[in-house]
Amino acid sequence: MNTLSYKTVSANSKTVTKEWVVIDANAEILGRLSSKIAFILRGKHKANFTPHVDCGDNVIVINADKVVFTGTKIDYKEYQNVSGYPGGQRIEIAKDLLKRRPEQIMERAIKGMLPKNRLGRRLFTNLFVYEGTEHPHAAQQPKVMNTEN
Repeated sequence: MNTLSYKTVSANSKTVTKEWVVIDANAEILGRLSSKIAFILRGKHKANFTPHVDCGDNVIVINADKVVFTGTKIDYKEYQNVSGYPGGQRIEIAKDLLKRRPEQIMERAIKGMLPKNRLGRRLFTNLFVYEGTEHPHAAQQPKVMNTEN
């Protein structure tokens, strides 16, 4: 092999090694944690990152109900749903949504940080968010990942 000829190796769906990762959201700030999770879902932490390939890991988020908002966002941040019908716009405050469906807050934050195309929709299927500490993915033997950096 000639040492002067370097080749850029692009990953594809056959050469990607996907792992399972557990992240605990207990007392973590929503936006900072979401950006780290989106980074892992996208695969940017790997040496063979390829922008057009799903080379990220599968992420399991536990304790989504214990996530923290900074400042007064818990009282004033609004989440909007639109049914498509006239008058079908529904607005919910973060405090109420956190009580009702805490997984949805985490999912919305992470989905907004992923690409807005087919790849982003495919990457979002690798995210699993749960309210408590239990999750049904023990068979995949996930590694616990520390989010402090």
